[in-house]
Amino acid sequence: MAIVLDGKKLSLKSEKDFSKRVEKIKAKNHPTPILATILVGNDPASATYVKMKGNACKRVGMDSLKVELDETINTAELINKIEELNANEDVHGILLQHPVPEHIDERSCFDAIDIKKDVDGVTSLGFGRMSMQEKAYGSCTPYGIMRLLKEYKIPLEGKSAVVVGRSPILGKPMAMMLLNENATVTICHSRTKNLPKIISTADIIVGAVGIPKFIKSDWIKDNAVVVDAGYHPEKCGDIDLEGVISRSSAYTPVPGGVGPMTINTLIMQTLESCEAHLGLD
Repeated sequence: MAIVLDGKKLSLKSEKDFSKRVEKIKAKNHPTPILATILVGNDPASATYVKMKGNACKRVGMDSLKVELDETINTAELINKIEELNANEDVHGILLQHPVPEHIDERSCFDAIDIKKDVDGVTSLGFGRMSMQEKAYGSCTPYGIMRLLKEYKIPLEGKSAVVVGRSPILGKPMAMMLLNENATVTICHSRTKNLPKIISTADIIVGAVGIPKFIKSDWIKDNAVVVDAGYHPEKCGDIDLEGVISRSSAYTPVPGGVGPMTINTLIMQTLESCEAHLGLD
C-alpha cells in the first residue's frame, strides 16, 4: 500500500516546534521574529496567499509586516522598498509575492533582497550557494518537498529522479536539491520530446510544470514515488494521480501534500533567520 506523503500532518507537527522556538526567543526579551510580505497590485490569488502566510506567522507566535504597493509602482521604486526592509533590523525575512505586474523586472527585485533575509529562496546568489552545497535558504516549495521526503524516509541516493518543470523557484532548485542528495536527475519540461518514455524511467517523479494533469498516470512506472507540486482551480495538480496512486510506493495528495509544506518552510526559514541574527543558531 502506498505511503501518503502528508504535508498537512508534517506542517502541523513542525508548527509545534516553531512555537516553542519563538517562545524561547521572547522569553529572553528578544524582538519577535517578523516576516515582511510585499504585495504589488490587487491580484486576488496573490492576496489570498499573502494572507495565508500572515496567518501561519500568527499560529506560531511570529509577526508579519504587510507591505501593499500600487500596481503602477516601477522596478526602481520596488527595489527601494526592498532596500528599506533590508536595512530594517526588526525584519528577519522578506517575501516578494510572485507574480509582480509585467512591467516590473521581477528578477532584479528578487536579487535586491538581502541573502540573509531571502527566506523564500528566490535570489540568484541563494540558488548558486544551494547548488554548490553552501549555506543558503532554499526555495520554499522544493525544500518543503525535500523535508517531506526526509520525514517519510524516502531513499534518494542512486535513484532516477525526473523533474518536469524548469522554473527558477521550483523546477531548477528541485533538481539541484535532489542531485545534492545523490539522485540521478533528469530535468524535463512541456517541450521535451519523448516525455512519456523519459518519465517511465523515473523512480521519483516530480510534477512542477504548472499545467493541470499534464503528466498522465500511464507514463509512470509501478512503485514510483510520485510528487505533485501543482495546484489548480480544478482542485487537481500537474499529475493525473487517480490512475497511479494504487501503483505508487508513495505519493503526495492534492491538496494536502506539497502545498502546506511551502508556507511551513517559509515560516521555518524566517525563524532560522531571526535565530541567526540573534546568535541563537
